[in-house]
Amino acid sequence: MTALDWAAMAQLADKVAKSIAASWPIVEKDDVKQEILTACYEGRQALEPHADNGGLLWGFCKTAGVRYASRERDARDVEDERYYYTPSEARIALGSFIYSDEEMGQLLGRKDDLLGCRVTDNLMSARMDASKALERLPEEQRARIMSRYVMGIPCGSDTERKAANRAVDMLARQMNRDLRS
Repeated sequence: MTALDWAAMAQLADKVAKSIAASWPIVEKDDVKQEILTACYEGRQALEPHADNGGLLWGFCKTAGVRYASRERDARDVEDERYYYTPSEARIALGSFIYSDEEMGQLLGRKDDLLGCRVTDNLMSARMDASKALERLPEEQRARIMSRYVMGIPCGSDTERKAANRAVDMLARQMNRDLRS
């Protein structure tokens, strides 16, 4: 088992952080580098057997840096005082996909009572945002979302249910990214 060369790891972390900071404007290079080095230190037992494999170390550093940048972007999205879609709101928007736009227009304002509205303008905009965000998701996630939440096909196992929930989480994050771009 070879010990990690921390000076070389710091140089590698600096290079990776520089590339991540260039493509993720929400983060600064020094913050990314610190997060990468922290991840390397915490995962040192797993990394030490692969200390000679530069490609693996680069990939590990890149993954740690991108995870940090993604967390920072998500935190900013929640705290920036702009509207933020939750996964449950994404599910509601997906549930409206069984209706055509014309049918949704006819439902707007109908079946309302003193306790609330069944179909609101917010649902219409969420529906448009969800359809735009769906196009940007990977095909596998899109198919999973459409079968479970639009067509209503029940999940066959707990694993499929969790995968469908992760896909809706991904959809909600994409909807929020689209709002901010």
